[in-house]
Amino acid sequence: MFRLSILRILLYHTCISVILVAPLLAESRCVKGCDLALASFFVSPGLNLTAISSLFGFDTLTEINSNIIPYNPGTTTDYVKSEVRMRIPFSCKCIDGEYLAHAFQYKVKSNDTYTSIAKKEYANLTSAEWLQSVNTYPPTVIPIGATINVTINCSCGNSSVSKKYGLFLTYPLRPRETLGSVANVINFTNPTLLQKYNPGVNFNSGSGIVYLPTNDSSGSFRPLKSSKGLSGGAIAGISISVLVLMSMAVYFLVVLHGRKRRHKDELKVHLEDEQELRERTPSSMGIELDRSVEYSYDELARGTNNFSMENKIGSGGFGDVFYAELRGEKTAIKKMDVQSAREFLAELKVLTRVYHVNLVRLIGFCIKGHLFLIYEFIQNGNLSEHLRRTKRPPLSWASRVQIALDSARGLEYIHEHTVPVYVHRDVKSPNILIDMNFHAKVADFGLAKLTEVGSIASQTRLVGTFGYMPPEYAQYGDVSSKVDVYAFGVVLYELISAKEAIFKIDPLGTETLGLVGLFEGILNQSEPIEELRKVVDPRLGDNYPTDDIFKLAMLGKACTQENPESRPNMRSVVVSLITLSLSSSEWDARLIDEDKTLVKLMSGR
Repeated sequence: MFRLSILRILLYHTCISVILVAPLLAESRCVKGCDLALASFFVSPGLNLTAISSLFGFDTLTEINSNIIPYNPGTTTDYVKSEVRMRIPFSCKCIDGEYLAHAFQYKVKSNDTYTSIAKKEYANLTSAEWLQSVNTYPPTVIPIGATINVTINCSCGNSSVSKKYGLFLTYPLRPRETLGSVANVINFTNPTLLQKYNPGVNFNSGSGIVYLPTNDSSGSFRPLKSSKGLSGGAIAGISISVLVLMSMAVYFLVVLHGRKRRHKDELKVHLEDEQELRERTPSSMGIELDRSVEYSYDELARGTNNFSMENKIGSGGFGDVFYAELRGEKTAIKKMDVQSAREFLAELKVLTRVYHVNLVRLIGFCIKGHLFLIYEFIQNGNLSEHLRRTKRPPLSWASRVQIALDSARGLEYIHEHTVPVYVHRDVKSPNILIDMNFHAKVADFGLAKLTEVGSIASQTRLVGTFGYMPPEYAQYGDVSSKVDVYAFGVVLYELISAKEAIFKIDPLGTETLGLVGLFEGILNQSEPIEELRKVVDPRLGDNYPTDDIFKLAMLGKACTQENPESRPNMRSVVVSLITLSLSSSEWDARLIDEDKTLVKLMSGR
C-alpha cells in the first residue's frame, strides 16, 4: 500500500510536469538529422588552431573562419584570435529518435572533470550533467587516457516556425548578451523569430544554449529542405525553471517505465507470488534443460548449512556464492534476489545451450523465494585473485598465456560455434575462473545476450564494468562480438601488469588511469620495450621472455582499437595465442632445466 501511494504521488507530479513541458518534449523528438550544423565556440586566450582542431576532429576550419584565422606571411598559421567566436561545422544526427546531436571524442587528461571539460575545453557547448548522462564513467572515476563522448546538441530547423531557414548554429549564451545583440552577431534582422525557435529561453540569462538560423560560408541562409526533425534545444537550451520540470518528468517516466518493464520480466518466474513461483519452471518458459536439473531448496539448504557464512565463497553483482556438495559433486551455488530474474534467465538460456571445456558448467537450478543457479565448483579462484592477492603464489608466464588462450577459446565458441551466437558483455578477470591445473573457464553469463551485429542501445540495456567497455558500447550501446574482444584486450593487459582495469596513480587516489590508456601510451613510443618492462607484474621478477611480453601487449592493443572493425575476431586471437603459448612453454621449460642444473652444481659442491 505504501509503494502504491508513492507511485500515485510520482504519477501526479509526472502528469503535471508533462503538461507543462509537453511542447518541449515533442520538440525533442526527431526523425532524422541533417548534413550540416554549426557550433559557436568561444576562443579563450592561449588556444591555437591545433588545440581547437583536436577537440572537434577537424583540420579544415580556416575557410569558414577566415575572419579570425588571418594568414600573415612570415607568421605561424596556427594562430587564431582570442575572445571571439569560431564556427565549428559538424553533422547533426538523430540519436535514438529522441534528440539531435553530434558526439565528439575527447581523451581525458589529468585533473579533468565533467565540469571542466564542458566549461573550459568546450566553452559551454555542453554541460557537466549532459556529459555524465551520455557516458558510463561516474564523475568521481574518470580515468586519465579514457575516451569520453562529448555530445553537443544541434538543430536542423523547424517547419512550424519557418521554412526559410535550414542551417542552425548551436550558440552558448554569455553574460551581458541580449536577444538583440545575439541577432546582431548572426546578422539576423528578425529577433522575434529567434525567440520562436527557442521557446521559454531567457536570452538575458547569460548562460544556456540557443539555436540560431545562420548563414553558410557563402553568406547565404539555407532554406529548410524537408522535415528533418526538431531542435535539440528542448534538452539543453531552455530556461532553468522549465529544465527542472522537464527533468522531473523524464526522471519519473523513466522510473515508472523501467519498473513496468522489470515487472513484466519478473512475471516470467512469478516473483511476487510464492505458489505461482513454484509452479513456473524454466522448461515452461521455453528453456531446454538437457544438461541441467532442478534441485529442491532443502537440498541446497542442507548442502550449504542453511547458507551459512562458513560456506560462502564469494559474491558478485547479482548475488552471493556458496560452496556445497550436492549428489556427490562439488558445486558452487549462486543465490540471487528475485529482482535478478533477467540475469537468472540469461544464464539458464546460455549455459543450457552451450558446452565447452573453457566455459563454466551449469549443473542445475532451484526456484523458491530466491533464484539459485548451481555450477561446477572451480577450486582455484578467479584470475583477479591470482593477479592481485599477494597470499597466492604468482602465476608463471606460461600459466598466464595458457589462461589467456583458454579464455579466448571459450569466447570464440560462443561467438562463432553456437546456434544462436552470444555476446558475453562482461568479460573481466573476476569472471575468469582457474582450475587446479591452471586452466581457465569463462563464467558469469548473467549479462550475455543473443545478438546481431549492429544492435543498439535502444534494444538493450547498457551493462558491464567500467574499464572494460569499448567506446562504441559505452557511448552508443552498439553490441557485437567486438565488445568482448575489447574487454579481452584489457584482460591481456592485466595478465602482463597485474593492475586493475582502472587503477589509482597517486597516493590519495584522486587520479586514476585505465590500462588501455597506459599501454597505448607505452606502445605508441618509438622504443617501447624498456617502458613496457617497467609495467610488468613485479612478482614475475625477470622470469619472462621480453619478446613474448611485447607480442601479448601488441595483441592487447589490437583488441582495444577504438574502431571495432579494426579489432580481430576471437578466432584470430586464439591463433595468435596458440603460437605464443608454445614459445612461452619452451621458455618455462628452459627455466626449469636451468634450475635443475643449478641445483646439481650446488649439490656437487
